[in-house]
Amino acid sequence: MFDYIIVGGGSAGCVLAGRLSEDPTIRVALIEAGPPDHSVLIHCPAGLALLAKNGQANWGLQTVPQPGLNGRRGYQPRGKVLGGSSSVNAMIYARGHASDYDGWAAQGNPGWSFAEVLPYFRRAEHNERGADALHGQGGPLNVMDLRSPNPFLPSFIEAGEQAGHPRNADFNGVEQEGVGAYQVTHKNGERHSAAKAYLTPHLQRPNLQVITNALTTRVVTDDTDGTVRAVGVEYRGQGGRGPLQILRLKDGGEVVLSAGAFGSPQLLMLSGMGPADQLREHGIAVVRDLPGVGQNLHDHVDVVIVVNAPRVKDLFGISPSGMARALRGIFEWRRHRRGLLTTNFAEAGGFIKSAADEPIPDLQLHFVVGKLVDHGRKTVLGHGYSCHVCLLRPRSRGELRLANADPQTAPLIDPAFLQDPDDMARLVRGFKRMRELLQQPALARHGGTESASSAHAKSDAQIEQFIRQHADTIYHPVGTCRMGPDGGPGAMDVVDARLRVHGVAGLRVVDASVMPSVVGGNTNAPVIMMAEKAVDMMRADRIPPSQQQDDNHDSRTRGHPHRPLESLGV
Repeated sequence: MFDYIIVGGGSAGCVLAGRLSEDPTIRVALIEAGPPDHSVLIHCPAGLALLAKNGQANWGLQTVPQPGLNGRRGYQPRGKVLGGSSSVNAMIYARGHASDYDGWAAQGNPGWSFAEVLPYFRRAEHNERGADALHGQGGPLNVMDLRSPNPFLPSFIEAGEQAGHPRNADFNGVEQEGVGAYQVTHKNGERHSAAKAYLTPHLQRPNLQVITNALTTRVVTDDTDGTVRAVGVEYRGQGGRGPLQILRLKDGGEVVLSAGAFGSPQLLMLSGMGPADQLREHGIAVVRDLPGVGQNLHDHVDVVIVVNAPRVKDLFGISPSGMARALRGIFEWRRHRRGLLTTNFAEAGGFIKSAADEPIPDLQLHFVVGKLVDHGRKTVLGHGYSCHVCLLRPRSRGELRLANADPQTAPLIDPAFLQDPDDMARLVRGFKRMRELLQQPALARHGGTESASSAHAKSDAQIEQFIRQHADTIYHPVGTCRMGPDGGPGAMDVVDARLRVHGVAGLRVVDASVMPSVVGGNTNAPVIMMAEKAVDMMRADRIPPSQQQDDNHDSRTRGHPHRPLESLGV
């Protein structure tokens, strides 16, 4: 019997398990479908290149055919291991824009403005640069500058300035706009996933049980008192092949779904909570008609330009010199945790505007110190570099549906990429702005040539066709269990501002699926923030209502002196 059962050992789940089990009187169970995070490919930052190729620790999902991508299926890699996608991602620490969170609050979600979430970003963070009004030290998640940045990075940043973009040393500072090097979730030359930050140091706690290689099949509910209430979860061990087992909640306990933007809505529907017509279609008894489950799916759509640069041997590449350099890098990393293998590949980038009159950046760049094709799954000979441009606030909205009632079957994922014409118009402008940057003297002097696959695209119509043939996700799906105040019949909101599922007691969702709209940046840091905030809300909900307001205020601000954002220029 547990006080909390957390489904999904990814970024949010690790935070929840680590924080909630700090109270020795609370029993916590964490269930993860994947294995423990023991692989050296996870802990060595550059190991993500091999993880992409071999599919290890990855659900390896696909979308349904996308009309906006000329009928292609998109690739949707998601972490299937302790740490979730934080164990297989490119480790960029980016929060998004302050206005993203103010927008959440304006949609009827009190407590989610930037001023109110900033203390949780700071609580989570140990920034090796030091603490200030916008950054924290002493938190579990280590954030740092790359130990051994690639020598080619200054050429990209200089080219960005030549293209008219300001240099930005801190994308999580007062201003987001500009180009520069990313900070990363590394520690001592290794990946610092949510598992390493929040879970691994506490695995010996007697009140914390972590179950890996266990596929959760449904949330168990009860309505004998007229209220639908979560009372436990069913799962199968041995990678989903074992016998059915049940974990049960103590009275007043909670099940928390942290299985991600695909896993959490799928599990709700398998448990009878979702659009009633869809559930009946698959023979699933309706526990709670929640038509918004699986809706509002959206993602950052992204396209890449690859540049061949055979003269630049500092870049990653498959060649005799490149292989020799990689071998030296292996020895240096093993001995000193420095050198070539500390790269996250997407070492630099920026936040830029597709047009001068945009109020805030609507595009993000990821500059990769190697030739990236098909998400890194294809081997490409020679040296070069790549640059991504992604659309930060797409208007297109898709959905996730069940394929059938079998928990082993992947859901049907339809992000509706480029369905809204505005998305394509912005991405075409973004492609041209990215190409303009790549053609600046600081990069051109190295003698690189744009890959033939994109070089032919000159007119807007040609660029549009290139995008439709090559664009895909940059791995930030959100929105399928949307947070919002309307829990009435037919409403599309799934959880309230405290992340409780509308109409179901003892059940919350804490992960990227609850985002009403995607943030303007990478999503890992925001999900960790959301889980930190959820812990405070869950703790507050266990105490008498008369004490909740004062206690919640104290726990949000304790140790984090807070100044008005206006004084910071935000």
